[in-house]
Amino acid sequence: MKELDLILKNIKNKELLPIYFFHGEEPYFMDVALKSFENDYLSEDEKAFNQTMVYGKDTTYSEVLSLARQFPMMGDMQVIILKEAQEIKLTEKEAEALKVYAENPVESTLLVIAHKYKKIDSRKSFAKTLFKNKMLFLTEKIKENAIAPWIDKELKRLGLQSKPHISTLLSQYLGSDLSRISNELQKLKIILKDGELLDEKMIEMHIGISKDFNIFELTKAVARKDAENAFRVAYYLGKNPKQNPFEMIMGNFYSFFSNLIMYHTMAGKNPQLIQQELGLNYYQNIDAAAAVRKYSLKHATRIISILREMDLKKKGLGAVNMSDGELLKEMVYKILHVDQYKVKL
Repeated sequence: MKELDLILKNIKNKELLPIYFFHGEEPYFMDVALKSFENDYLSEDEKAFNQTMVYGKDTTYSEVLSLARQFPMMGDMQVIILKEAQEIKLTEKEAEALKVYAENPVESTLLVIAHKYKKIDSRKSFAKTLFKNKMLFLTEKIKENAIAPWIDKELKRLGLQSKPHISTLLSQYLGSDLSRISNELQKLKIILKDGELLDEKMIEMHIGISKDFNIFELTKAVARKDAENAFRVAYYLGKNPKQNPFEMIMGNFYSFFSNLIMYHTMAGKNPQLIQQELGLNYYQNIDAAAAVRKYSLKHATRIISILREMDLKKKGLGAVNMSDGELLKEMVYKILHVDQYKVKL
């Protein structure tokens, strides 16, 4: 959420809007903002009298607005924080009441609302009023190719030094759950000594991602048609399906070869421009540049069909009692031998 840094700064400076209504599919940014509202705005003495926390499953908007209209005790401001607002069934009457309050909020109340995991209906009059008054904040899921850069930013914020491709490795294995990623980085912050470099060995030791056997290394081997290493890594990953879900590996290949098709269509352009247009990081671009010499456009397109076939097999169509490990080895074999393999149409 692009406004998050400004919101955190304003909380510390006590320069706030009367209402903050957060909504959207990414809960991490809301959690960070709410934690700061909860911990950094009022003093410990003020919190005892003037900070109220309520949850959607236990309240209504009518009750929340009633609290918001009260005046603070023994202080200048009160803070009302509504968590899990998505649990409230918002009636038309309450929606209108929320609109009326947003038009004329109580100056001595800071009202914070967190509506997690989904957007509110922007066509509603209360949403339009909040948006008009710049009190509505959307927290969207960040795109897959933006996760590694986000990890890089968090590493810098935490003062952690790392090898260049560590953020990509973490993004591939920890997925898009920003809360999980943040927790792992916080753990590393505690473990690492000042100036200690975060590398594959540290990741393997403290998070459990092997420096030799991971999606990053499998993609690298497949991109270069290094069959020996590809099958060695695939065998290991197949033995640990819980840590290395077949769907995640297949999805990574789908993304890689889809980008490779685009890479072929942009042949002749500056490699840095291709990297920028495809949203690749440095190491992804190196793998793509290696793969474009090993797989023709026709073969890259055929691999997409192979991946679709493997997806059907994973769902039980055309495969009888095949384990994820067996499916993974078959998928890697067919990709590496795509020039000999005819896709079933």
